[in-house]
Amino acid sequence: MTTQQQAAMQSMIEWLADEHELGREPSKIEIAGEFDLHDMHYYIFKYKKSMLGKWLLGVCGGYEDLSDTQHCGHVFSEMQPYDPATAEQEAITIVEMIREYWMKQAAAIEAESQNATSEEEEAAEDDSSGIFNGFVLLNSSECDLEQIKANLLQDWDISCPPPEEEEQNAAKEKDGTLVFDVDGFMLAVSFVDAPVPDGEAEYFAQANYLWKDAVEVTKTHVAQIILAVFTRSGSPLDSAKLYTKLAASCLKLPNAIGIYTSGTVFQPELYLEFADLMKSDDMLPLLNLVHFGLVGTESGMSGYTYGLRAFGKDEIEILDSQAAPSELRDFLIDVSGYILEQDVTLRDGETIGFSAEQKLQITRSEGVYVNGDSLKIQF
Repeated sequence: MTTQQQAAMQSMIEWLADEHELGREPSKIEIAGEFDLHDMHYYIFKYKKSMLGKWLLGVCGGYEDLSDTQHCGHVFSEMQPYDPATAEQEAITIVEMIREYWMKQAAAIEAESQNATSEEEEAAEDDSSGIFNGFVLLNSSECDLEQIKANLLQDWDISCPPPEEEEQNAAKEKDGTLVFDVDGFMLAVSFVDAPVPDGEAEYFAQANYLWKDAVEVTKTHVAQIILAVFTRSGSPLDSAKLYTKLAASCLKLPNAIGIYTSGTVFQPELYLEFADLMKSDDMLPLLNLVHFGLVGTESGMSGYTYGLRAFGKDEIEILDSQAAPSELRDFLIDVSGYILEQDVTLRDGETIGFSAEQKLQITRSEGVYVNGDSLKIQF
């Protein structure tokens, strides 16, 4: 066994022995494989809680060089059964979830994404299909995690965390954090006793033309709850619905004044109203997930979507249209609903229409009101 392998095994043992994890050293542990990901080296472990127990999966890494003995912090186990046929893919999924979670938190708290190049932003967005995140704004420095859990259970029949994860999550909850799995998705809730940095939420609140007091109300927030849902095996649509349920459960807190997501700040009452539509027919709450922006120009009215990229689709822009604002918005809603519900991918050079006569040209080019490339529809 190499020095690095010995160090990785010791790190895995120490992680498992923590009182908030296994609580003791595993009765048996072996290196079951290795893999490289994002220019880092990782080790797959199989271990047993007891001598007669079943093998469970763990992962430790990454190491930048074969001589390194210090990993980057990616040590984790969901204590799921070890299957040699799927172990590597499951380990990669674990690492990707850890990376995505902390990358999203860092971007949210430090606003580091503003310093990224447009090329890096586009690449990150392309990799984010099925990942939904947002920030519930609070007007006091309090976060009642127990109430959020109660809302999830009462409104959506979601146990948070599931009974088998309660002991592992107890310490994290004391720090204002919840991380748990639901039906193939990972959900994360993290309380931050500070407003969204650099006036970012107030700036984007200006885009909500449906809420005249959006900016003034947003200015009153002093803390936030960072929300994220990551898909492991489910579809982006199911991830979006689960994210909406999580957000709605947080927005029912008495000190929640709005949610900054999809390029604007949504009013709690309206967000909850649209979320409730899922209770009757499980429809996609499109208006909670995609913001339909409108911008007046010298040549007419322009519109854009903000939120389709989370589903793995291009954002849509309509420039200098002569249509009325309500007509333009309705068209964007119809097209977006069609794309998501039918899983359609529109391409440069194609046409789209909602009648035999309507054939609207589609082009793909650098976005005007959104980052990266967007689809321009002549409407």
